[in-house]
Amino acid sequence: MGLGGISIWQLLIVLAIIILLFGTKKLRSLGGDLGSAIKSFKQSVREGEDDVNKGDSSISHNDDTTPSKTTEHDKHSS
Repeated sequence: MGLGGISIWQLLIVLAIIILLFGTKKLRSLGGDLGSAIKSFKQSVREGEDDVNKGDSSISHNDDTTPSKTTEHDKHSS
């Protein structure tokens, strides 16, 4: 018995039908496209993690706990 009740022979028959329908060139290019998409996704995730880690270390902590608020009236009166 194979994966979840599917035998090896059933998987081979399905694979043969897929190859007959699409051809090996189409499947090869599809595999390459899928591989490059996964590679760029992993790279983006790594870059996002790096950005988050850099952002955490670059946060400065002020002693002043009350931030200064500038209102629209203050902006126009100066």
